[in-house]
Parts: sequence; C-alpha cells; structure tokens
Amino acid sequence: MLESARNVSTGVSLQPHPDLLQMAIDCAVITVSDTRTPSSDRSGELIQQLLLAAGHTIGRYQIIPDEPTQIWAELDTTLAIQPPISAIVFNGGTGISPRDRTYDALSSVLTKTLPGFGELFRWLSYQEIGSRAISSRALAGTYHHLLVFSLPGSRGAVQLGMEKLILPELIHLTTQAR
Repeated sequence: MLESARNVSTGVSLQPHPDLLQMAIDCAVITVSDTRTPSSDRSGELIQQLLLAAGHTIGRYQIIPDEPTQIWAELDTTLAIQPPISAIVFNGGTGISPRDRTYDALSSVLTKTLPGFGELFRWLSYQEIGSRAISSRALAGTYHHLLVFSLPGSRGAVQLGMEKLILPELIHLTTQAR
C-alpha cells in the first residue's frame, strides 16, 4: 500500500514521514522462548542482523522464558541501561497457546499502544500466509520513553515485521517517543 503511493507529477515513491535526520538507534533484542538458546535463536539473530545492516546498534540481547514477571523485569532492566536504549524488539510468545503470554504481559504495562502496528502486521501476514494471520498478536507501543515492538518468533514473521514496519519507521517513532 505505502510502496504504491507515488507523486503523480514525478512518479517518485513517497514515504509518509521521510526521515531527514539519519541516526543510529540503540536497540535491545529479546527472544521470548522456553527452548531457544543463543545458538538456535535464528529469529533473534535475524533481528540483530537487520538492525545492524540499517545502521542501528544492539545494546542488549537476551533470551528469556515466556513468564510475565521475566518480561516486565526485562522492560525495567532495558529502561535503566546507560547510555539509554531507545527501542526494544521482542520476538516469540505472541500466539494463542497457553504458554504464549508475551502479548498479555506487554499489553498490560504499555504506556501508549500503536494499534496500527498489529493491524498492519496481520494484514501483511495475511498476504503471505492467508487466514492463519489471525492468530498473531503482534503489538507495539511505548513503555515510558522506550519504544516496544513484539513480533511472532518465526523467521518469516520477523523478516516481515522488521523490513515492512519496524525499520521504515524506527527513527521517526523513536524521535516521537522521546
């Protein structure tokens, strides 16, 4: 949808909020999983690779179990890091199985939510995987001044969310959250 927006007179693609200021955003990457290890965390690795390739930095990387108290503790730990981390990308725990509690933990403490993130993620996912997209509970918002994203744990979902939603808007959203 956004890719097809063009200036009628020039034919040049438009961005909704061009980022004139290019800056590196310091990010945290948190994988929520009861089974993954640093050597098997392909989704967390992909998030880090994509952030670094876009010129951002990784100030924290952790794998934590899908326990609300662990997720809340991770938010507070990340919030306290100096120099400050501006954005945190969670992956995993967004489905509907009994162990998928990331959405519930995060949605209960976000200062502000960005409903469009989950809506667009599911719409884009639907185009790739069909009706199974309805089971995703991807979300985004802020926790105090920290920008928070939560993606499903599959590599395909991570790549979609990072390339189509997070990376194009990371600088803009981060400056807005400050």
